[in-house]
Amino acid sequence: MTPTWLDWPVLRQLTGPDRLGRGPAARSRRTDEMQARTSEADEVTRSVCPYCAVGCGQRIYTSGGRITQIEGDPDSPISRGRLCPKGSASRELVTSPLRETTVRYRRPHGTEWEDLDLDTALDMIAERVVATRSATWEDTDDDGRPLRRTMGIASLGGATLDNEENYLMKKLYTALGAIQVENQARI
Repeated sequence: MTPTWLDWPVLRQLTGPDRLGRGPAARSRRTDEMQARTSEADEVTRSVCPYCAVGCGQRIYTSGGRITQIEGDPDSPISRGRLCPKGSASRELVTSPLRETTVRYRRPHGTEWEDLDLDTALDMIAERVVATRSATWEDTDDDGRPLRRTMGIASLGGATLDNEENYLMKKLYTALGAIQVENQARI
């Protein structure tokens, strides 16, 4: 059935029983046929927004193993269901076709990027950490006082790290002998 100008919601609001524009007169057939973006989700997983140190709660809706929507978690005592614009757009962080999903490496003085498998990349990082620690290790100062440190390794943690992650990073870098360990979050 083709709608006519008599079906126009504004006309119904002006001439119908509800002249204040609320209630049945304000609804259209299209509105009645709509459903929530999350209604067909197979599973809902709770998570934390990855952007800043606030730690807003998120609900991640999946269908068929794919993320279909990410919304604020109303049960979160931190954000009570609210998300900033970046948090609201975090679905695109995961599902964008532009997202890199492989390790990319550009050799020193190189002009092209190449793909590496994860094991190769982790081995390269481990070798460089060990080499840097060995090359910059300071066992004692000029007066023979013990230092047992390296000034060649430092860490600046991101704002999305929580206390537990910061604790583990501090332990790791301290065990390596690094003394320059900081986190940008100041909440």
